[in-house]
Amino acid sequence: MALISKIRNNSWLLVVLLALGLGGFVLMDMVSGQQSVFGSGRTRLADIDGRKVDVNEFNRVDQILYGNSGADVYARRDYLFNFYVEETLLQEEAEEIGLGVSKEELVDLQFGVNLSPIIQQRFVNPNTGQVDRNILNQYRTAIQNGTLDPQLRQFWAIQEKEIITDALKRKLTTMLTKAVYTPNWQLEMLGEEQAQKVDFAYVQVPYDVVDNSEVTLTDEDFENYLEAHKAKYWQDEETRRVAYVAFEVVPTPEDSAALRKTIDDLIPAFAETEDDSLFVENNYGYIETNVKKEQLPPVIADTVFVAPIGSVIGPYIDQGEYRAVKVLDRKVVPDSVRARHILKRVEGSQQLAQAQRTIDSLKNLIETGQATFDSLAAAFSDDPSNAGKGGDLGWFGEGMMVKPFNDACFFEGEPGKLMVVYTQFGIHLVEVTDRKFINNTEAVKLAYITQPIVPSEETQSRVRNEALDFVEQYPTLEALRAAVAERPDLTLEVSPPLTANDYSVGALGSGPAAREIVRWAFGYDPNTGEPDVGEVSPNIYTFQPEGAYYVEKFVVAALQAVQEPGLPSVDYIRDEIEPLVLNEKKGAIISEQIKGKELEAIAAQYELSVDTAQNVNFGSSVIPGIGTEPRVLGWAFVLDQGQQSDPITGNNGVYVIKITFKPAPTPPANLAIFRQTAALSARSWIQARVMDALKELADIEDYRAKFF
Repeated sequence: MALISKIRNNSWLLVVLLALGLGGFVLMDMVSGQQSVFGSGRTRLADIDGRKVDVNEFNRVDQILYGNSGADVYARRDYLFNFYVEETLLQEEAEEIGLGVSKEELVDLQFGVNLSPIIQQRFVNPNTGQVDRNILNQYRTAIQNGTLDPQLRQFWAIQEKEIITDALKRKLTTMLTKAVYTPNWQLEMLGEEQAQKVDFAYVQVPYDVVDNSEVTLTDEDFENYLEAHKAKYWQDEETRRVAYVAFEVVPTPEDSAALRKTIDDLIPAFAETEDDSLFVENNYGYIETNVKKEQLPPVIADTVFVAPIGSVIGPYIDQGEYRAVKVLDRKVVPDSVRARHILKRVEGSQQLAQAQRTIDSLKNLIETGQATFDSLAAAFSDDPSNAGKGGDLGWFGEGMMVKPFNDACFFEGEPGKLMVVYTQFGIHLVEVTDRKFINNTEAVKLAYITQPIVPSEETQSRVRNEALDFVEQYPTLEALRAAVAERPDLTLEVSPPLTANDYSVGALGSGPAAREIVRWAFGYDPNTGEPDVGEVSPNIYTFQPEGAYYVEKFVVAALQAVQEPGLPSVDYIRDEIEPLVLNEKKGAIISEQIKGKELEAIAAQYELSVDTAQNVNFGSSVIPGIGTEPRVLGWAFVLDQGQQSDPITGNNGVYVIKITFKPAPTPPANLAIFRQTAALSARSWIQARVMDALKELADIEDYRAKFF
């Protein structure tokens, strides 16, 4: 009771404590970027001109569109984010100017004669290269009947948004390109410029006639260069550079010997097994059918064509692996075959089981004489191109069909033999009906067991510990740089400028580890916080080859520099532009040395030759014999015949040119044709830039780096 009485008497203190507590929660949420009482979004992925994109919604759409895709996860997120941006901005623009996509137009874009590029891309039959209308019609029927699978219904709803967005973009672009007009005076000017030809003599003095030791570069030189090339180096968003050391994980001789012994120990059982498929499956191997001599590595190419069937050759090294190969069969293969098939398409595990049962039943009906192949093909095949022909594919040569189908027909197939073949199109019941033998080429069927030559766990652990020691001993970039200088086996590399959403780091390439380096550098690693310039990451980053289970390198990373939006500082960009600034200074020295001299005197001074360029066109970006030199091109078209230029500082040296022939330009004979050409160029530029222009005008807040 005494405690309650004290609280009552000091209620102001309770209010203060509650306020402080609430303030702490708010501050914590503000710092961590989480949901606060004021509504800031802990799951806010982006704010696109007022449209709030939730990360959970984004991930759901990503999973629906790409859940079963092998596409790079970072590339597909970029694509999806750009779709969100374009959808939002195009909808806003469409509402402003009255653009839209009607229901009838949307149906036509999905199923009609004017299919959307999105439909044309996603529903192509790889076998024919054409849109698979059969699949499209199945979707349309299911949508109309309300029987479309719920997951596919979600996919189709998102796809409709993509189709509408694409249609709006094409309509907006068409409106803009239709507005392009070039007046006659401009056409005549452009025509004369493109018709103007000029010949000139020139001397090119390379920059290396001035030794680097003769040039002193100051910060002012760099600043002047950046100011003169502001448009080229201006940055719209913050970038950061990372310095890193890669500790390569290489198999030791002991690792290699142990892996060879693994293959050696398997060879006796490999030779004796009667179930080659199961054996190779259990030992990282595979079976290859219809292999020609020229397709084999030289180390086994001759042997497999003379070795007894069932014999094993190896171990040998091929493509970074120890291998042993067993000769399963050898025969002369036809040059062309005629075959027929019944196809059952497969889209999911349930359809696979059903398709297998159907194919097995059809095979049994044919083998027992209860039905004919052609009648079953007409009734059951999902390949509309030949179902009406009894499944007949006609004659085809080696390599004209996908590999599993091809190998079955050319190596396994015999007239009257029914084969079940699995391809990316589904399950096929195949019968070879005829064969032609001309070259009598021999092929083999081989079974392989393999053992990649990779570092052992012990080797990986040793290199990992070495990288960890480096992080502990050298926590600053300065210390790291000094340590690497003492190690000839290590190199300190520097990344190009990185943005917060990048997922590739210089020579390290792309992937999860590279993405984690970028997130750390920008302060989005939740375990480390914001790094200071010169700080070494406390983490080491593990890089694995795609699809592999071993580490190929451990990386130690440090934050080298941070550059705010705008023109980069000299320190940030010095290494990148130093060769260009150096050439500019050398150009000034060379120009002073040759100013006012004739071409022959300049050539004699540096033991060079006077060269010529002929039929140079102002509309071309490349000068024959010289390359890309815009300044030289500009001078060539302002000088009159017989005039010589001042020294010209170019990309590859200092030039002096003298016009030897410059006929009067002729105006275009047909302005209408020239107008079409000029308009086409302008329209292409508009098509490439329309979305960039909308994005530049939009207010886009991108928080993706907080989440992934």
